Amino acid sequence: QVQLVESGGGLVQAGGSLRLSCAASGSIFNFNAMGWYRQAPGKPRELVAVITSRGSTNYADSVKGRFTISRDIAKNTVYLRMNSLKPEDTAVYYCNAKVGVVDYWGQGTQVTVSS
Repeated sequence: QVQLVESGGGLVQAGGSLRLSCAASGSIFNFNAMGWYRQAPGKPRELVAVITSRGSTNYADSVKGRFTISRDIAKNTVYLRMNSLKPEDTAVYYCNAKVGVVDYWGQGTQVTVSS
């Protein structure tokens, strides 16, 4: 069983920055991939960014050039650096870990961007 705990959300003005953290209970080196998803009110959950066990990254088109996913294997933590935030980035952000065929999710952290 993997537990994921997110932190770092909050309220920020448009153009500002935030860094989200996701601390895992197990060794993320053994995970197939970790990622960040988000869900805005009335919308489906969507992929924001993912980092594979080999360190490859992929981003949603809407965040390319503004968001950066990274990891610290020693700390079993994945980060999402968010720059140039826009009101449309407002959502609950969820950390995800893929371990074999199982998906694990964090509880989510709210990010609100004011215009």
